[in-house]
Amino acid sequence: MPGGVIWEVLFFIFMAFAALSTVIAVYENIIAMTMDLFNCSRKRASLVNLFVISVLCMPAVLGYNVLSGVQPLGAGTTIMDLEDFIVSYNILPLGCLLFVLFCTRKNGWGYDNFVAEVNMGKGISFPKWLKGYMVYVLPVIDLVIYFKGYYDMFKPQGTKVVCIWMTVAVILALLVFYIAAGKGKKSND
Repeated sequence: MPGGVIWEVLFFIFMAFAALSTVIAVYENIIAMTMDLFNCSRKRASLVNLFVISVLCMPAVLGYNVLSGVQPLGAGTTIMDLEDFIVSYNILPLGCLLFVLFCTRKNGWGYDNFVAEVNMGKGISFPKWLKGYMVYVLPVIDLVIYFKGYYDMFKPQGTKVVCIWMTVAVILALLVFYIAAGKGKKSND
């Protein structure tokens, strides 16, 4: 291809800009959240998050060299397996469950408010008749996926290990339901 090297260089330059802009956007959200939650300045939020994110990244940075002997989930696992377990097997399905519960429960956003917000503007409307599916079926599907992930992850290690980890999974799921029920919510009265 004529000029292939030029296209190759341009591709990787554009890819670097895309990655950098994504990192900046994610970091900005983290800074804004810190400013809102802790009522602090942008400078302080940036410095605190720079430190916290740097510390939290160290296991990933050192996982295949200095910490290569650490096997957190049993023989043959690495730090990256632990991070994948935390994100893929816990944060994603439980976060999905929390969002569904928030959007459909009265002590959250509420299904009617959710549908009204989604149906603003032009385009296909979200059907109101899906309420039963959103309120009852979708959380069950999410829980099945969540518990199946735990089962598949720990079944090779034996029944005792599966029972221990499934207990942990149930406790975490109950914690999400507790949070969704708004038990810790403070009133503004």
